[in-house]
Amino acid sequence: MSIWPSFLAFLLLIGHAQAAADTVLTKIGNQTIERTVQLRTHSLFAPYIDQDLQNRWWDFGADSYVNTNKHIRLTRNRPSQMGWLWSRLPLTSQNFVIEVEFKISGDSGHLFGDGMAVWLTTERAQPGPVFGSKNEFTGLGLFLDTYANARHTFAFPRVAAFLGDGKMTYNFGNDGDGQEIGACSANYRRTNIATKLRITYVKDTFLDVKVQYQAWDEWADCFYAEGVSLPQSPFLGFSAMTGDVSDAHDVIAVTTYSAITSDAIAGTSKGASGKKIPGAPSTWTGLFFKLFLFAGVCVGGYYGWMEYQRRNKYGGHGGGIPNFGGMSMGGGNGFGSMYSDPKRF
Repeated sequence: MSIWPSFLAFLLLIGHAQAAADTVLTKIGNQTIERTVQLRTHSLFAPYIDQDLQNRWWDFGADSYVNTNKHIRLTRNRPSQMGWLWSRLPLTSQNFVIEVEFKISGDSGHLFGDGMAVWLTTERAQPGPVFGSKNEFTGLGLFLDTYANARHTFAFPRVAAFLGDGKMTYNFGNDGDGQEIGACSANYRRTNIATKLRITYVKDTFLDVKVQYQAWDEWADCFYAEGVSLPQSPFLGFSAMTGDVSDAHDVIAVTTYSAITSDAIAGTSKGASGKKIPGAPSTWTGLFFKLFLFAGVCVGGYYGWMEYQRRNKYGGHGGGIPNFGGMSMGGGNGFGSMYSDPKRF
């Protein structure tokens, strides 16, 4: 039996996989995130620590501790707790996507707090009063605030983003109302699904935040802010704090990607004149794949032609093929059956 149909099916399968890989990942505003590359240095998964009870890329401290099967717990469900988790290296990518799986839970359905924060700041591992980290920070603070210190027109729990210049003081008494660059209310506490944040940033262009808390793979828009400029090479961190009321605040997984926008990819396909070359490959990977696919088609065509010649020579039935050592070269249980066995493919 010819291997040509199986080989052709294999090539088509690879072609579909490449086509899926080339599809647009995210369209946000006027920007398109075409491709992402995961950054190991700023990603974190169970069991979180190595055999020396350390992590090469992350530090944690204060009241935080590691449960290697479940999470990094920033605070227990007890009053007056504070914990933090920080990357050791700065995030050098200009454009990035950060997905954080977290969990905020507690026994009480009435009184709980205070909340946790995601940081992209020039400072790192400096404990303080703002959800466990320092005030007057430089960079972005994204606060998952679960306790209202004053009456507001919006509901809690809440997600709110603040840009600090190193001088701005967070207004605790009013929960930062009026200081935020974007916010939304989302009931991410004590849910039945995995709660997640997705932070997408394109340098000097926009900041987009989405939340998963209602259903699996259902991302609710939180806010979209244009003209946002973060400091160059910030550290990525997490912190949490409890006061008189409390919750358990857990970081379960962090996945950080360097993002490549459509403008950046178009720039790689421009000639010396600055005009885009029609049909130019977007990446070297795509070019090599097309060359590989072309070579595969050539090899497949050659073997198809050889099979056609063999069938013409032996009448198309394989009956005239000699038997060597009891192993038939045509159909049956010899070498030819290796190609016809569907389990091989």
